[in-house]
Amino acid sequence: MDIVFVQLGSKGNATLIKEGDTIIQIDMGVTLKAIKRGLSFLGAASPSAIQALFITHEHSDHISGLPLYKKKIETYAGEGTLKDLDENHFLIEGEAVDVGELTILPFSSSHDANNPMNFIILGGGKKFGYVTDTGYIRPQGLALLKDCDYLLMESNYGIKELLGGKYPAFLKKRIHGRQGHLSNYDSASYCAKLIGPRTKQIFLGHISLENNTPEIAEATYREILNAKEVLREDIRLIAIPQLTMQLGGDLL
Repeated sequence: MDIVFVQLGSKGNATLIKEGDTIIQIDMGVTLKAIKRGLSFLGAASPSAIQALFITHEHSDHISGLPLYKKKIETYAGEGTLKDLDENHFLIEGEAVDVGELTILPFSSSHDANNPMNFIILGGGKKFGYVTDTGYIRPQGLALLKDCDYLLMESNYGIKELLGGKYPAFLKKRIHGRQGHLSNYDSASYCAKLIGPRTKQIFLGHISLENNTPEIAEATYREILNAKEVLREDIRLIAIPQLTMQLGGDLL
């Protein structure tokens, strides 16, 4: 399984996943130029190679680029997420969608959006867990995420950085709430329960520009995972800065 994190964070989100001749995309909050650059790592020249698009939720940093596709790509999202999406393309927690050589299993996240989803992607004997924009991970999600080969974990903010920062009180409350985002501490604490024998790569994403840094996120993760004695030497831990493309899976 090849993975290209085209971009992650408040400035835009998009991820490409390839298995064999199948390419899918998660979220479209970036430019076509960025997508084409990501596709070049997968040996594809045009967005027409993408067979399906899966949307986590309707916030602009995840869907602002949708009009660029002009509805030419099969698109899936939770009911109520996108206008004019027919019921055959509604995502339902626990109901898998097969696209070519990939299987996408959606599970509900907890965010201030309509029916937000996160995903398990299966293909080529590999398992990829995709967690973003959620205030906490529900038990159903935790069960599905255990022992993934590859994990994307939202690690949005440092608690000290957020609460001591310049954001107004209402925004701090939203981010820190049950329908907000995962802190470095909570994200790492969840991840410590998810690592298994097959886990090879852990990526930290949606890192805030104002209330976090990749260095702070990674340091928190290492502290917690080492304390739990689950961070093996063969596991790669990578914090992805915003506006940065990152390769994963068999490309890394």
